[in-house]
This record gives sequence, structure tokens and C-alpha cells, in this order.
Amino acid sequence: MSTYRNPVLNADWSDPDVIRVGDDFYLTVSTFTKVPGLPILHSRDLVNWTIIGHGVTSGYDDVRPGCGVWAPSLRHHDGRFWIFWGDPDVGIRWVSAADPRGPWSEPHVVKPGVGLIDPCPLWDDDGQAYLVHGWARSRAGVNNRLTVNRMAPDGSGVLDEGTLVIDADLLPGYRTLEGPKLYKRDGAYWIFAPAGGVEQGWQSVFRAESVFGPYEDRIVLAQGGTDVNGPHQGGWVDTPSGEHWFMHFQDRGPYGRVVHLQPMRWNGGWPVMGADGEPVAEAPVPVPGGEPAAPAASDDFAGPDLGMQWSWQANPDPSWWSVGEGKLRLACVPGPEDLRERPSVLGQRLPGEPCAVTTRLTLEGEGRAGLAVVGDTAAYVGLERAGDETVLVCGDMDPVSVQGPVTVGARIGDGALVTFFADTGDGPCQVGAPFQATQGRWVGAVLGLFAAGDGAGQAIFEAFTVDIER
Repeated sequence: MSTYRNPVLNADWSDPDVIRVGDDFYLTVSTFTKVPGLPILHSRDLVNWTIIGHGVTSGYDDVRPGCGVWAPSLRHHDGRFWIFWGDPDVGIRWVSAADPRGPWSEPHVVKPGVGLIDPCPLWDDDGQAYLVHGWARSRAGVNNRLTVNRMAPDGSGVLDEGTLVIDADLLPGYRTLEGPKLYKRDGAYWIFAPAGGVEQGWQSVFRAESVFGPYEDRIVLAQGGTDVNGPHQGGWVDTPSGEHWFMHFQDRGPYGRVVHLQPMRWNGGWPVMGADGEPVAEAPVPVPGGEPAAPAASDDFAGPDLGMQWSWQANPDPSWWSVGEGKLRLACVPGPEDLRERPSVLGQRLPGEPCAVTTRLTLEGEGRAGLAVVGDTAAYVGLERAGDETVLVCGDMDPVSVQGPVTVGARIGDGALVTFFADTGDGPCQVGAPFQATQGRWVGAVLGLFAAGDGAGQAIFEAFTVDIER
């Protein structure tokens, strides 16, 4: 019998939700202000995943850390896929599609308001529809509570003011109750919701005979004696054979929120996750026979589009880039000097295990460009050109004059310590001082490519390669 090891998605796939439609599993995650957002992942066994599309293709025009697309819920109803999420500055929104690969509808606001987050719909057996959500203290002034609304079955809007169904301030030891997922099983209503914060929290479930409560609670997954801190916030899914599983995240700082898969069974009317409520390191693959797969990381830039692993830090302008024939061309466009604030940084998730990243870089005309690691702090290795001289730069190192293309790269070691290197023709050599990658605002660090300047120059990247060290 084949087994898997956790995490099954070892990178920043934050706040995952998962469903099964027939023999296929689909998953989506938070993306905040990254564009495109709401990636759609597909699997046949809950272990091997690939990216097949995105639910949203636009966002903010500037970088706004911690804003945008918060924890989503993915559902399939009436022949369509639905993704609900909370934008804490706008309200609860959704998109839908007949095909998870798209096209997806334009976002629709089902419940406007500030501080409304982490929504999840439920279409009941009698045709009624409901919506549960949490609250963000940073906007609403309150949190640690869950509200349920009646919702129009077509998702056009909510039908009442909402009912406070769980006030966790009244539950001993509870804090930061959020991320609810609403289900119905055997006539009972279930809210799966994490509490305690992302770094040290746990997963609870709540059960009631009415969707409006009263609910009784139980903690069903916690770190216990394992090294999996804060195991919580995810989705419950079953397999075609009738087994039950729970996917959740673990916060790993600069690596972001990596995704674990826990076996789940029912005992005495309550779910039991992992090994008697503690995360497992490995287990049998839920659906045997699947082909090994993982979200793309390397990119040969064959075109005509960017690989689905890439996203911009805010809305992109089509003039920023072109791709094809093995080359990504980035225009050296104006923007903030600080890479953390620059919309035109093209990034992808930092792998959750040691790896080496390389790309071949040519700088034509004036400007600067390079390979960066961006979180709450940022650093890069790259090229700068002013006048007739092109130089290799990295942190505080003395610039080195170069001619022609240069291979630049980074090795990300244990603890996300980054060592940059470059090859100007004599083999790869370390450049600059080691850099400690850091998490961003509720996200892990990203590997980024950028080009900056007054628009006169362009950077050409070839063969972006990510080699995982097993």
C-alpha cells in the first residue's frame, strides 16, 4: 500500500478549502492582493496536485499587504463551482464557473461590509441557502464570533441581518475563532472552525440540530506531542469509496502556510482527525494509483502565457512583460524602489524545503533587474546598467563589471537562509552576504523576478529552474 508524507503541499498554500466532484478533487487558497488570485488546484488522490486555473484575474493597482482575498470556501452546487471569500475592506464576494479551469464570473458582493471575513455557503436539502462568516477585529472592532445569514439561493444577496450563532468569548480558553466551514451530515449542521491563532491554534468543530444553533463544541485536532504547530483551518472531504479526510495548514514562518492531509473518522457522532486528534506524519494514500504530480515551479518560458505558478504583487500592465521562445522579457518600468512595494515583481511561492533556484539574465539598456526573495524584508542578486557599463550587484557587495548574460541564483537552505550566487563564465560563486528570508503579511516569502528603471531598458530571463534538494 502506497503512503504519503505531510505536508502534501509544501509551500504557502494558505487557508485551503477542498471539495470532491465525482472522482476529482479541487482546492483553492487565500491570495490577498496577488494577481491572478484564487488558484484552482486539481488532484485525483488528495496528495498529488497541479494548478489548472485562477478564480480572479484582477485586484488592486498598488501593493496592499494583508488586504484583498482572505480565506475562501470552494463549493459545487447546481452544476457550477463557487468560491466565496471575504475582502475585509469590501465585504463577502463570490465568483462562479461551470468549469473549474474557467472562465470565472466577475466578483459579486453578496454581503457588503467592513470586517466580514472567512465566509462559507451551504445550500440545504430543502432549497434554502445559508452563509456563515467570521469577523476581523482590525476592521470591525470585534472577532472570536461567527454569524449565519439566510442567503438567496442564487447568491445574489443575504436575506436578513444575520444571527450570532457562536460567541467564543463565552467559551473557556477560546480566542480568534475564525475560518468557519459549514456542512450538513445526517440531519445535523456542522461548523468546522479553527481558533487560537495560526501559530499555536487548534481545530474545533461545532454541532447543532438547527443551522442557527445552539451549537456544542469539541476540539478535534491539536499539536499535542507532534512538531506540527497550530494545525487548523481547512476543509473536510470524502473519497468515492466513502473515507473521510481533512486538509489544513501549518504556519511555517517564511515558508508560509503549508498544507497537511489528515485521515478522519467518526466516533460517537463526532469527527476524529489524525491519530486520535494529533497530526500524522504519514498515512496511506486516500485513492491509490495516482500519478506523482506537484504544482509547477520551474519555467522554460515557452509561452504563450506565463506559467500558472506566477503572480504579480498587484494588477499588472500588459506592457510590463512578454513570454515565448524560451525567454521572459520584463520592461524596466518605473515604480517604488522597495521591491516589497513594487507591483511589477513577478513572484511564486518559496518551496518549503531546501532548494536551488537559477535563471539566466541579460540586461539590455539602462535599468536594474534580478532574482529576488521578498517577504517582510527583501534582497536580490542581479544586474544594473547606467551608461555603457553593466555590473553585477547583490546587497552590500562591490559591483562587478560584466559582459553579456549572467546566470544568477539562490540556494535556500534550512530555516529559509538564502545564499545568492552568480556565474559570469567561470562557474557559480557566492555573492553578497547570506540573507534570512522572512514571511510577509500573512504570507510566506516569494521568489521574484523584476526589472526597474525609466522604461528604456529590458531584462531577459531564460530557463527559470527550481531544484528541490531531497
